[in-house]
Amino acid sequence: MRRTERYPVKEANSLWHIYKTVPFWKVVKNFIVIQVARYTPFLPVKNWLYRNFLGMKVGDQTAFALMVMLDIMFPEKISVGKNSVIGYNTTILAHEYLIKEYRLGDVEIGSGVMIGANTTILPGVVIGDGAIVSAGTLVHRDVPPGAFVGGNPMQVIYTKEEMEQRDKENPLATNN
Repeated sequence: MRRTERYPVKEANSLWHIYKTVPFWKVVKNFIVIQVARYTPFLPVKNWLYRNFLGMKVGDQTAFALMVMLDIMFPEKISVGKNSVIGYNTTILAHEYLIKEYRLGDVEIGSGVMIGANTTILPGVVIGDGAIVSAGTLVHRDVPPGAFVGGNPMQVIYTKEEMEQRDKENPLATNN
């Protein structure tokens, strides 16, 4: 189960309550910063924008590819460790608005993590250090450190131990 806080709503669906949950001008500012960063080819500038304007924790040498879409309403709930790669057009969400409730959850991406292109990461998940997430994956639960995962729904393809064993058996298959 993902680690999210649930907030029930009455009457209309939760998206109709959006500006009761997050200030309008915060959303406007975040939208502008995220759109500028999505098209910026300069990785240090992106990380600076994310840290200083969105309140994200971003480790050194982390690379956000072009078109990465961060949560507009709650980007401060996203943290990424050092030397990780977030692939092209990945979406990272820290909220979900549903019919009868909305949910908020921190997203923690470890160090040395590789996220493939077109991945969607849902709120309340932890992606462990050294994990690899295949392109096009829906990350709907935690990813163990060092694991290789993929698919929709996400499945563990190899654990860290299985990958290490495979690398011992076939040294040419390593990514060194």
